[in-house]
Amino acid sequence: MRRSLDAADEGELVRRIARGDRRAFDELYRRTAPWLEIRLRRRCADPDMVADVLQETYLAVWRAAAGFAGKEVQGSAVGWLWTIAAHRLVDAFRRRARQARVPQAALLETAAPAAEDEVMAARIGQDLEQALMTLTPEVRQVLRATVLDGFSVREASVLLGIPENTVKTRVRRARIALREALS
Repeated sequence: MRRSLDAADEGELVRRIARGDRRAFDELYRRTAPWLEIRLRRRCADPDMVADVLQETYLAVWRAAAGFAGKEVQGSAVGWLWTIAAHRLVDAFRRRARQARVPQAALLETAAPAAEDEVMAARIGQDLEQALMTLTPEVRQVLRATVLDGFSVREASVLLGIPENTVKTRVRRARIALREALS
């Protein structure tokens, strides 16, 4: 059995996982986890978050293997695996951001910010929010993936399912539109 797993490519392993083959899952993990961990660590410096994302990714692979194996998919099983991991990483960043927004009880008395600082921060925030709302949803989506989530053009292309040149064009349009709206 081991020899046949060694000869199987990742796509075949995913098809076997879809049928409930635990050994195929172990083999896929053995082959791809080190590579996937390195890619995730390039995007996230928190080792705990990377470990959580890896675990969530392989759990999703176990649960969703039939979805990949049951249809003709354009792309490789490794690309599919990376897409799952990228989505899980974005979700983890979003969870962290939501948790960071929960107000913490102040332990020490702090000096109140100057009224001018509060007014300017609110004004800049409102202007930026209004400028972002003028962008089309597609452009905002690309901007979110490349700027907020920190994905490269290639990764954003895979994540959003659009060509790389389209990602580049939309990022450029967003920058021009924001520059005009904020100036």
